[in-house]
Amino acid sequence: MEFEIDPRSGLPTYLQLVQQVRHALRLGLLQPGDQLPTAKEVVAKLAINPNTVHKAYRELERDGLVGVRSGQGTFVEQSLTGPGFAKLGQLRRKLADWLTEAREAGLDTEEIEALFRSTSRAIEEEVVA
Repeated sequence: MEFEIDPRSGLPTYLQLVQQVRHALRLGLLQPGDQLPTAKEVVAKLAINPNTVHKAYRELERDGLVGVRSGQGTFVEQSLTGPGFAKLGQLRRKLADWLTEAREAGLDTEEIEALFRSTSRAIEEEVVA
């Protein structure tokens, strides 16, 4: 697994790491038994504080998603896979079509993200209400 940090996201770095692991688990890219990169590897690649990586891994451990094996590293203990890969593929194609349409309409990345977030929140509020 390769982590990436977006300093413009507004999300704390440790939460970006947590989200990326959760996304990889949902998509089936990480499976129980897989090892996460060591804190040392993440720090070397991203030039972030080791405590940031440890905080992210502790949160994932607290959620029961990973476990630390003394002297060996941090390993995935639970999967979050949802819909099957076929369904994910269909959704990804639809999303790619929508993103292409949004770009052709002149929206930039920030506008697309804002539209996605606001629409997602509106849908969640309707479901909860």
